[in-house]
Amino acid sequence: MRSIGCLYDSTRCTGYRGCMVACKQWNELPAVKTTFFEGEGYQNPADLSGDTYVYMSYHEMIDPKTKKLRWVFGRHACMHCVDPGCVSACPVAALQKTPEGPVTYDAGLCLGCRYCMIACPWNIPKFQWLKALPEIRKCTLCSDRVAEGHPPACMKACPTGALTFGDRAELLAEAKRRIKASPGKYVNHVYGEKEAGGTSLLYLSAVPFENLKLPKDVDTEPRPHLTAGAMSAIPAVIVGLSVILGGTYAIVKRRGEVAEEKVTSGGGQS
Repeated sequence: MRSIGCLYDSTRCTGYRGCMVACKQWNELPAVKTTFFEGEGYQNPADLSGDTYVYMSYHEMIDPKTKKLRWVFGRHACMHCVDPGCVSACPVAALQKTPEGPVTYDAGLCLGCRYCMIACPWNIPKFQWLKALPEIRKCTLCSDRVAEGHPPACMKACPTGALTFGDRAELLAEAKRRIKASPGKYVNHVYGEKEAGGTSLLYLSAVPFENLKLPKDVDTEPRPHLTAGAMSAIPAVIVGLSVILGGTYAIVKRRGEVAEEKVTSGGGQS
């Protein structure tokens, strides 16, 4: 089975944010407050959250060629790594890498440990801190749509061709073709080709990727090997914690029973 992905060409993006709207509509997510950042303008939203799976960042900078001010746009969502660290860090398999490519999440299995948040080099998974029954939230690349042969909602909504959906290998080849055809237009690198072992979300840019708020210090090693040692100790920790909590519960319960017996006994003598 082919592995699908997305190519985001920032040189074709106008900051229209149709992808954000489509994402919120499909996933039934609420709107969030607009925030102003010096040098970046109004950001709506300001970052990913439990209510936002994809957002556009706006960056005003001097064009190195024309020496004039220009806007460039960054797109931020789950990278859907080829070998995801978040999946390997989850002790209960609440996060899964599907054969088609998307990394999905099952709230019914989640313990709320948030190890996935620590394991992700892009800080993508978000916790619903303000909810009584919080869950981890992130883009799933519309796995429900993809499973039925449809593109993700955000891809379908892009009016400028900045987003291309398809086979990851073919998208990578297309990205390299664009760089070769217009070497002065792009940074000579496809972001996501090798970062963290490779990602399903690939980027092209005319400016350094860190200018789009993409970290430049992500190495090429897949993340699971970094979590393997720590995760191997999780079963023992869980068992030990269960024993401790079970013992504590038994002690507290017994103390309650003794106290109740004393009250009952005292009441009978009066």
